[in-house]
Amino acid sequence: MSDSGRKKPPLVAENRYGRKPKPAPKPRAKPKPTRKTAAKSRLKPKARRGGKRPSGGPFARLARLVLSLLRWIGRLIWAVTWRTGMVCALILAIAIGYLYTTLPDPAELLDGRARGSVTLLDRNGDVFAWRGDQFGGVVTAESVSPDLRNAVVATEDKRFYRHFGISPRGIASAVRINLSEGRGPLSGHGGSTITQQTAKLLCLGVAYDPEQWESEADYVRDCRRTTLWRKAKEAVFALSMEVKYTKDEILSIYLNRAYMGGGAYGAEAAAQRYFGKHAAVVNAAESAMLAGLLTAPSSLAPTSNLKRSQDRAATVLRLMNEQDYLSDEETAYWQEHPATLSQAAKASTGGYFADWVMASGPEFFTRNTTEDVILRTTLDPRIQKAAEDGLREIFENKVRDGSKAQAAIVVMSADGAVRAMVGGRDVEASGAFNRAVQAKRQTGSAFKPFVYAAALDLGYAYDDLVEDAPYCLNIPGSGEWCPKNYTGKHYGQVPLTFALKNSLNIPAVKISEAVGRENVRAVASGFGIESDLAAGPALALGASESSLLEMTGAYAGILNGGSSVTPYGLIELRLQGESDPLMGTGGGIGERVITESAARELTYMMSKVVSEGTGRRAALNGWQVAGKTGTTQAARDAWFIGFTAEYVAGVWMGYDDNTPLTGVTGSGLPAEIWHEAMVRVHDGIAPTPLPAFVPKPKPDTPERRPGGGIEGVLDGIIRDIFGGR
Repeated sequence: MSDSGRKKPPLVAENRYGRKPKPAPKPRAKPKPTRKTAAKSRLKPKARRGGKRPSGGPFARLARLVLSLLRWIGRLIWAVTWRTGMVCALILAIAIGYLYTTLPDPAELLDGRARGSVTLLDRNGDVFAWRGDQFGGVVTAESVSPDLRNAVVATEDKRFYRHFGISPRGIASAVRINLSEGRGPLSGHGGSTITQQTAKLLCLGVAYDPEQWESEADYVRDCRRTTLWRKAKEAVFALSMEVKYTKDEILSIYLNRAYMGGGAYGAEAAAQRYFGKHAAVVNAAESAMLAGLLTAPSSLAPTSNLKRSQDRAATVLRLMNEQDYLSDEETAYWQEHPATLSQAAKASTGGYFADWVMASGPEFFTRNTTEDVILRTTLDPRIQKAAEDGLREIFENKVRDGSKAQAAIVVMSADGAVRAMVGGRDVEASGAFNRAVQAKRQTGSAFKPFVYAAALDLGYAYDDLVEDAPYCLNIPGSGEWCPKNYTGKHYGQVPLTFALKNSLNIPAVKISEAVGRENVRAVASGFGIESDLAAGPALALGASESSLLEMTGAYAGILNGGSSVTPYGLIELRLQGESDPLMGTGGGIGERVITESAARELTYMMSKVVSEGTGRRAALNGWQVAGKTGTTQAARDAWFIGFTAEYVAGVWMGYDDNTPLTGVTGSGLPAEIWHEAMVRVHDGIAPTPLPAFVPKPKPDTPERRPGGGIEGVLDGIIRDIFGGR
């Protein structure tokens, strides 16, 4: 009953052989989510699970949109940045590689001077001045004193051995300091490393080209520019140097090329310039002073201001202590015992003389030399100091404070060898206007000895008479000219010696007219007065202009017996390291101008100027002195030039702008300056009489009286030539 109505399944025999049952189907793998589906899954979690789409409100949707935008911008910036960085890095690498190939061997960069140096030696062979670019020789970071190396690193770049050529920390600090002090970010502190400073000293590899720059100074200014672009180029050059050279090689270049004041380039030149020793043996105090110069070499140079240089050195010593280069005890000791100048550097003497020798020497071995030159000169440091002290003595004690009056002194031997020269009141000046050489001033009565020299050479005698009385001349085109004596008086018939020692004008003009102006001009020119000489009768009264050097040299000709003299200061010139001189003395005694007897007689007459006449303030105890005062019109110039048997010296005094002197004549302050200087010059020297002349008075005959008229003068000259005395 139970089976009715249902269909029974067919009976199937069990398959026991061969046929395997069908394997169960593998579960279907889920598809790997794509970026799109992943995004969908992140944005629509509920929808994926069959729930509702999130609403979140408009603000949530806006936030999600902004966040998505920021993420996109970030990815864009990163993509641009790393690509730009890669391009910049590639360009930088190419630039460094190129500069690497152009950098020479470091040995070729140690001497970077554009010109050579000139070292001047005095007559004793000691250095007294330097000119040009001094370079004492090559040093290395290993050969200089360890104190000097440490001082430079401590002062200029304490991370020198740790950075790669530039110091971002140092640049950031420098910019911060500059901005805090109210300057531009690149003005003032530069934050430059020693490597960058060396790159700047090398002008980034650009050599000096005279056709590109107007002067070397323009070239240097271009090298020292601090523009942003220049700083970038400097940084690249510094990186190239760091790749090419070792740290010690870079420091060696810096130590050789850095300017350290006083014309010294490099540590060796500076050590010799200031301390008279090699850079290898300078102590900690001296090293600190040298390192301190690198900041401001001209103003901090110890020859300019020793105290300021010592103060800066004390700061450097403190930096060395902070960086463990010096102990506390060493620092305290060297701060209490600061560096001092060598004797030669301390002397700071002969600046005007050095300038004159440099200007008078061959240009290619002095002003524009590319070699290192040694000049041995005639300067006597003892006499130079005597002249400076004598001038200072008078101006400090007898010239009112605030006076702008100037003075100059020249001292030389009878052969023209200049022993001292002071070109102005600033006795230690160099490179300044040299009034002893460059100033051309009217000579006044200091010219009168040449008038009497011409007369004596033609046969006049020291005791011949001339009439001092009113005297006038008609000058074509100018009319009548009547000379006057300074005193306004007339003295009648007077000997030539009296006329000279009292500096009478009328007798001088009469003698000049009697012997002929051309003869007077010839004698003055023969003695070395090279300036244009006046053509009129005022020639006899010193209307012509001349320099103090010329006038002193002319008086030296009188002292040496009547021969011309060319003042000179150079004895020999040789190249540094060479023993044979390239040239020798360029002056000395020349041709005879007047007879020796005339020169001796004139010397006697000039001695009376000092012993009895206008030059009495110049007298020296125990010494015979001959000389002549001079005062020009309106007292614009005052002179005294004189000599002993040892030396001849000239003094000029006046204003640079030709303002008349007040109460000053040649017999006053110039004679006193001469006295003070020559007392010191002759200190310790046994007195020697002037070249002998024994006066022999002659009968007073009319034909030997120039004052008796031109005819009497000519008769006297003829008498002398044809059988006279």
